[in-house]
Amino acid sequence: MQPKNTICLWFDRDAEEAARFYAATFPDSEVTAVHMAPGDYPDGNAGDVLTVEFTVCGIPCIGLNGGPAFKHSEAFSFQIATDSQEETDRYWNAIVGNGGEESACGWCRDRWGLSWQITPRVLTDALAAGGEEAKRAFDAMMSMQKIDVAAIEAARRG
Repeated sequence: MQPKNTICLWFDRDAEEAARFYAATFPDSEVTAVHMAPGDYPDGNAGDVLTVEFTVCGIPCIGLNGGPAFKHSEAFSFQIATDSQEETDRYWNAIVGNGGEESACGWCRDRWGLSWQITPRVLTDALAAGGEEAKRAFDAMMSMQKIDVAAIEAARRG
């Protein structure tokens, strides 16, 4: 059964490659279908991969090979909650090491231009605590690219 709400992500021509990378990188992720274009369209031909159905950490998505007209931006990102520095490093290094780039405060961008927030739960817990504890964790985060769990824990303790 198709879900009622699905995230549709616009790609130039490489939705299948991106979906297969996400499926190999994140748990509870898979490519579930690849659909070919039944006819020519403005940026493709009949028989080209038109859409790819996949999940990222259980979230249903469709990758649409719509051509170069639209680019991804930080206005949309996947936020992946992590439970350890090892898990944070694994996802961050997979994205950045596969042609992506680092950004700030736990954000990075993959080689297809999609933004990811690789966010340790220790950070979200610290921010939710409020007060000075949250301020110290926030200030520590603001100086980071990839989140350093030990540094957030130290800042939280004061």
